[in-house]
Amino acid sequence: MYLKKVDGPRQVALPDGTILTRADLPNPETRRWVASRKAIVVKAVKHGLLTESEAKERYSLSDEEYGLWVEAIEKHGEKALRVTTIQKYRQL
Repeated sequence: MYLKKVDGPRQVALPDGTILTRADLPNPETRRWVASRKAIVVKAVKHGLLTESEAKERYSLSDEEYGLWVEAIEKHGEKALRVTTIQKYRQL
């Protein structure tokens, strides 16, 4: 079995004890962003699996879009990433 050479770690341990690997990341061609995929990308950056710039480049994210994801999670938790919930929390 051959492993592709990557910069940085192949996996990271999250505070809840679960392991997040590069295989768990969404496909780079993802166009439909559900809350769980957004949360995985933010967790990967937060815990060092990807750098912020790698994530933005890999998923074609703007600074503003990624920043909104991070802010929503920090203020209201992962449920705030749901499209229907985003509208509610932006009014607060």
